[in-house]
Amino acid sequence: GVTKITGVFKSRDSKQAEAFMKLLLTMAEDIRVVLIKFADRLHNMRTIQHLKREKQIKIASETMDLYAPLAHRFGLFRIKNELEDLCFKTIDPTSYKFVARKLREKKEDREEFIQEFMEPIKQELGKMNLQFEIKGRPKHIFSIYRKMQRQQKPFEEIYDLFAIRIILEDPHSKEDCWRVYSIITDWYTPIPERFRDFISVPKANGYQSLHTTVITNKGRKVEVQIRTRRMDDIAEKGLAAHWKYKEGAKQGSETLDKFVNWVRDVLDNPRPDAATDFVKDFQLNLYKDEIYVFTPDGELRTLPRNATPIDFAFEIHSEIGERAMAAKVNGKMVPLRQKLHNGDQVEIITGNKVNLNPDWIDDVVTHKAKSRIRQFIKQKQRKVAEEGREIWDKRASRGNIEISEQELNRFARRFKYESTQDMFFDIGSGIFDVNNLFKEVKQFKSTGRMEADEVEEVPPISDEEIQKNYFDAARSVGEGKALVINGELSNIKYSYANCCNPIPGDDVIGFVSRTGDIKIHRTMCNNAQHLLKTESDRIVDVNWARNLETKFLGAIKVIGGDRVGMINDITDVLSKSLETNMKSINVSSDSGMFEGIITLYVDGISHLNKIMKRLEKIEGVKNVLRYE
Repeated sequence: GVTKITGVFKSRDSKQAEAFMKLLLTMAEDIRVVLIKFADRLHNMRTIQHLKREKQIKIASETMDLYAPLAHRFGLFRIKNELEDLCFKTIDPTSYKFVARKLREKKEDREEFIQEFMEPIKQELGKMNLQFEIKGRPKHIFSIYRKMQRQQKPFEEIYDLFAIRIILEDPHSKEDCWRVYSIITDWYTPIPERFRDFISVPKANGYQSLHTTVITNKGRKVEVQIRTRRMDDIAEKGLAAHWKYKEGAKQGSETLDKFVNWVRDVLDNPRPDAATDFVKDFQLNLYKDEIYVFTPDGELRTLPRNATPIDFAFEIHSEIGERAMAAKVNGKMVPLRQKLHNGDQVEIITGNKVNLNPDWIDDVVTHKAKSRIRQFIKQKQRKVAEEGREIWDKRASRGNIEISEQELNRFARRFKYESTQDMFFDIGSGIFDVNNLFKEVKQFKSTGRMEADEVEEVPPISDEEIQKNYFDAARSVGEGKALVINGELSNIKYSYANCCNPIPGDDVIGFVSRTGDIKIHRTMCNNAQHLLKTESDRIVDVNWARNLETKFLGAIKVIGGDRVGMINDITDVLSKSLETNMKSINVSSDSGMFEGIITLYVDGISHLNKIMKRLEKIEGVKNVLRYE
């Protein structure tokens, strides 16, 4: 039989968004609330294994999207890292275990290397009578996985798997941090573009440290972080550390106050009907990647990466954003949509009237800019719709036609509009001819019938009906399925998402559509992550059945040096050595390098991994990756 999918069809996204807004409102009044909330969320994630799989996915997705970035924004890095790792472990346990195992295998080598790297540095610091502690912990698991995905590299080619941290015991000063930096760069060669001075210019969450990446005599790249004990406490514990150093008890740190004021600012007059939009925009401002730009007077402003002069203008003041006409960056005129970079000096040139362009909504990245532009668009649409209504009222009056609002709603649906306001907007914009509406209404008044009564309003299908149709469809499907859904090998109708091509062995989740079928995605697929945010209550717990005999479509990317016979060697390995059928192969070459995308039929993830390892042994092949 088919197990009932409880709660799948009740959307709670808006309620979750409203709950998050309430948390922010409370937080803006008493910042201690956020510490309690983080402690509660961390406990929930640590004990999440006791919940049903679909519930685990929903909670982990919400935590990854909102609570982990918010923890980062408050400087609670230890909590942020643990939340991300726990979410990753829940959403994609296979990838989590892979990275964790690789880290364990390299632990002894890593500790030996750190000892060797730091030996001369320790001696120099001892001569200076500096009290210090050295930490050589690996980056947290999710950050390593994210780097592998972003750089399209295997674990072995990620050079900054760990960072060496040198912590100077208080009361050492900022100047001592620079002295340590000088010693390190005397012994090892620094990479200039990897240097970051977060002491002189702290991050928006108060984080302070010197970061540099150096190259050892053996050519290995190493990231080094230098900070005082106080800086380290604030980096690890964020908000809580401000109370330890008596900065929060009285007036709070400057950084903390700025952020709380910002929260209050974005919460000003939120639209009650758009909680989900609000949270989506708020997420944009929990940025991890920041840039630092300056006003013409030299005042520092922090913005998310990819911010534009439009974002900068709204950051200064909403009126400046609304009246922005042009921008100067580093003394040169630039388009308002151009992306800003670290260190840019930005000047906004304004006019005397509102100059908002609705098209800017796709270019800006800050909540303040998006919210104001969206509000402007709504106001403009409302005004045009009112003009369209006036046009209709005049036309109806000239034709001696009277019609109720309920009847107008039917005609709006007759012309494929969701509401009369949408219809009147098109009339006001000149997109829809008011005479077409008048003709239909006149005919209706004469005959009592619309041109096509079959377009009369159909009541929306209830969740119960959808559920019934869903299970009816499930029972009509044949046997021999590859998935266990909600714990049973059932006949439920499903298909595999083309965006990620899941194969047996992948961690997967299912999403129920209103047409009654299920789409299967890999849990870390970008589209799946989007659906987790927007359709979280349609998740179905799915697992692969055992002893499958079906072939599945997979894809890999092969990168290497271009040479005569390379393609022939690859196809020989696939067809002869591994007896694997290919569906397609697409190859491009440039500057002596080639890149090939191969789609092929496999039994599952272990089969695909075997193929990838075998291809890596071909002469000239540099890298073989799973391709989505």
